[in-house]
Amino acid sequence: MATRELHLELLLGKPVLDATGKCIGRIEEVRAEQQGDEWVIQEYLVGSAALLERLSAWTIGVKMLHLFGARKLYGGYRVPWEKMNLADPEHPRLHCSLDELKALSEEQEDASP
Repeated sequence: MATRELHLELLLGKPVLDATGKCIGRIEEVRAEQQGDEWVIQEYLVGSAALLERLSAWTIGVKMLHLFGARKLYGGYRVPWEKMNLADPEHPRLHCSLDELKALSEEQEDASP
């Protein structure tokens, strides 16, 4: 298998399009796992909820939003590496439908007290 390297800092903030061409959010965080001497991407976090996750501000952010009347936070997705098309790193796209992705809001609300 050929190894492909990307400068991750150049991916952060790039809008991601779904299969229909609709923007689902921006890449806010990349999760990787060390395998031997290399780091291998596991998933991308995309959308506004992913920004709170990247800033490690999820708990505080959700509590602040609840103070202002928001009960649910939408707009974040966990995208497995194999479902992200980076053939053109300037224009990332999904290899799947939005329905196949796990929303960050569902996951984080389950973990909230």
